[in-house]
Amino acid sequence: MENRMIDPVALGKRLRVLRGIRTRAQVEKETGISQARLGNYEHGARFPNDQAKVILSNYYGMTVQDLFYTDNNNETS
Repeated sequence: MENRMIDPVALGKRLRVLRGIRTRAQVEKETGISQARLGNYEHGARFPNDQAKVILSNYYGMTVQDLFYTDNNNETS
């Protein structure tokens, strides 16, 4: 089973779904990641650095592996 980084657009969709009804302002307040950066991640314009990956994974109760990587046998997007 080979893992690879998820496509930035698919990641953006995943992050929007996880954020749900919370505003970017709420997520910024709780994570310290700016609304602008969150918006870039959610639109697939930028990919989070390692520190942001850890912060977002912890915030959403997931592992970095589950949130930012996918395996070729079980494509998730």
